[in-house]
Amino acid sequence: MKRKICVVTGSRAEYGLLYWLMHEIRQDHELELQIIVTGMHLSPEFGWTFRQIEADGFELSAKVEMLLSSDSPVAIAKSMGLGTIGFADALDRLKPDIMVILGDRYEILAAAQAAMSLRIPIAHLHGGETTEGAIDEAIRHSITKMSHLHFVAAEPYQKRVIQLGEHPDRVFNVGAPGLESATRIDFLNRQAIEESLDFQLGPQNFLVTYHPVTLESSSPEKAIQSLLDALDHFSQAHIIFTKQNSDTDGRVIGLKIDEYVQRHPKRTKSFFSLGQLRYLSTLRQVDVVLGNSSSGIIEAPVFHKATVNIGKRQSGRLKADSIIDSHEDTNSIVSAIQQALSEKFQTHLKHVVSPYGAGNVSIKIKEILKRCDLSNIIFKKFYDLPVTR
Repeated sequence: MKRKICVVTGSRAEYGLLYWLMHEIRQDHELELQIIVTGMHLSPEFGWTFRQIEADGFELSAKVEMLLSSDSPVAIAKSMGLGTIGFADALDRLKPDIMVILGDRYEILAAAQAAMSLRIPIAHLHGGETTEGAIDEAIRHSITKMSHLHFVAAEPYQKRVIQLGEHPDRVFNVGAPGLESATRIDFLNRQAIEESLDFQLGPQNFLVTYHPVTLESSSPEKAIQSLLDALDHFSQAHIIFTKQNSDTDGRVIGLKIDEYVQRHPKRTKSFFSLGQLRYLSTLRQVDVVLGNSSSGIIEAPVFHKATVNIGKRQSGRLKADSIIDSHEDTNSIVSAIQQALSEKFQTHLKHVVSPYGAGNVSIKIKEILKRCDLSNIIFKKFYDLPVTR
């Protein structure tokens, strides 16, 4: 019997990180790949990105609808409830031997809750990290305690998962899966990117992604306006926006970006999803990555690109020397962009080393998923750290 491995994905960014693992599982004749799509993948508002997964040649095993047409805190909480119901039905039908999930979003928490109740072993990627400005922080650590195998991106995260009571034998430091594309993708050149995006790059280019900071009490409208006002100081820059995710209060960010693009149609353009190939190919061509997305922390340093990391959303993550932290006010953002563009900093970027490994992650994870003993894996004892005196 083939071992059935079910991979869950709910967003464009997460799918990009899981792509090579899904590819390796599909290629292995001893494994059966199951795919459940949910969340933003199934929303017309976010571009129906499940179609990209199908276009990449993957067969979808189930679709779990869960997004309500609102981004209020109550709607997000209700979406989680709907997701848990949907995942319970899908997992009961598919009966996987193990479920693979990544990260810290509320869609993934719904999947973990359902799998835990159905006694399906869970393998979790990117545990042990901290994002102190978002509810993702609590979700990620909650998923860790529901999971049975842990694939972390760096040694400090491995230690943190063990600190949470997970046995060291079940925690594997494999590096960040997002870095694998740096060595496995045939990137588009500048001309091909411009044709694909129908957008002319300029002498100076920014790639901007800004998501809601879900633990902040301040207005997301004010925060995104500060960023847009800062961009006005760089009138020669051509700017590509990738739109916000489906978190609480995300829509106002999208509306503000739309208004900005309408005012500057010749040098700005926005996309809900570029897909992995176009996104990383674009990242290679820009001068600065701006916003508060994890891609600016994890992927951008591999390409020796400057990141202006705005606000508290990514507070607590390991950061390469290519990352400049900025407050969420216009002056601070302008100063950070100027530093990123300076000749001194651009020279410094050539020597930046990522703290998240060097790729080849998917084969490592696939082999562990394939070989691990699942017979009693759902039974876990809390691992207490040795007492030091």
